[in-house]
Amino acid sequence: MDLSGKKVTVLGAAKSGIAAAALLHSRGAQVLVSELGRIGEAAQHSLHELNIPFEEEGHSGRIYDADLCVISPGIPPTAKVVQAMQQRGIAIFSEIEIAALFCRARVVGITGTDGKTTTATLIHRICEADGLLHNYRAFSVGNIGIPFSSMVLEMHPRDVAVVELSSYQLERCVAFRPDIAVITNITPDHLARYEGDMHRYAAAKFRIYQNQGERDTLIYNDDDPLLSAHFAVDSARFPFQIVPFRMDQRAADGSDRSMVFLENDRVVFRTVSGEETVVATADFLKESFRGRHNIYNVLAAVAVSKVLGIESGVVRDVLSDFTGVEHRQEFVMTINGSGWINDSKATNLNAMRQALESAPGKVVLIAGGQDKGNDYATITGLVRTKVALIVAIGESKEKLVSAFEGVVPVKQAESLQAAVAMARNAVERGESVLFSPGCASFDMFENFEDRGRQFKQCVQQLSSC
Repeated sequence: MDLSGKKVTVLGAAKSGIAAAALLHSRGAQVLVSELGRIGEAAQHSLHELNIPFEEEGHSGRIYDADLCVISPGIPPTAKVVQAMQQRGIAIFSEIEIAALFCRARVVGITGTDGKTTTATLIHRICEADGLLHNYRAFSVGNIGIPFSSMVLEMHPRDVAVVELSSYQLERCVAFRPDIAVITNITPDHLARYEGDMHRYAAAKFRIYQNQGERDTLIYNDDDPLLSAHFAVDSARFPFQIVPFRMDQRAADGSDRSMVFLENDRVVFRTVSGEETVVATADFLKESFRGRHNIYNVLAAVAVSKVLGIESGVVRDVLSDFTGVEHRQEFVMTINGSGWINDSKATNLNAMRQALESAPGKVVLIAGGQDKGNDYATITGLVRTKVALIVAIGESKEKLVSAFEGVVPVKQAESLQAAVAMARNAVERGESVLFSPGCASFDMFENFEDRGRQFKQCVQQLSSC
């Protein structure tokens, strides 16, 4: 797409919006950045440096004088400004779509409800290690926190862009085509955005493969019921190579597809040419990186690595050194014989479930935040078995009390600091304190990273008392 002289409105002045504006400006577009709220000082400075005009605290009529619009993933399709853009026939794209127009690197796209960040981090580190041996670079961008647009012009054809993708980012992708697409799982999340319709949510995720062709590869979790059913039906309609991963070797469709599976605690890659043991679970499972869900993350990363042609020795070396990602079941420290775990990235109920299943022994669970329509009845049995006490915080604390009162003891805290103090007084030696909110963070915090950092600060203050 030739953007020289094109008028482009960028809606939203967070990191991805500023990065998209800078990229478009560098390609000769006439850019206007418009933000409904306030624009931060750092972002304003960047826009001033580039002489990109902007407006804040509301959208003026200037935004409609545009050939196309780039939209922040946080702006829903139902927003009035989006509806007005569409009524005027202005094409709307995501920042991911714009960046992809200029990407010369090989692209690995990762989406799914859970495991995106861990899987993307594993793939990036494996590619980094392999790149040192074979003279290419690996970039970690997208929903992981670094805008694709901010790095894309640095990428060369031999490089690998590992792009984590949310459903929000994929909604406005039209031509985006990853060389390798990964879907980790699909479980209920963000359903308010999709009017409670799981099919609409899944359809947004499935946009990751909509443009893939015969040279491309899709990797998916075949133990996920929704994904297994989707890709088992009329598989001939998918023109790309499909590589499922699963916990065992069962042949779901009798095909000769390549696949990755677990056998006798070893990760195996199977092709028509034979089988190769890539890594043993004993090589990567540890206190800071454990649980069934992390085995799935490794299976996905191994599948990508083998499709890219990376040697198993490189994969093993990276996995043996991997200790997890920040804010995802992150072991913080031990205090008086009790482990404290930061799982702030658990913004949905399935992530909370995974954390509860993985935590050793009984736990004191700190949970709550901005509710996303959680049905807590689905985890009542697990909570009864694993949880000694729930400390509820945030907007959803009364909902948590209603859901679990009579199942386990539940207390309410008005702040995270108060919740940590309650947990310290309640936890017994040999138990764990698990901070796994199961909700969005925006009621009390800037984002889940801010929430996780504040939790760790509270815990570190306890350790010094």
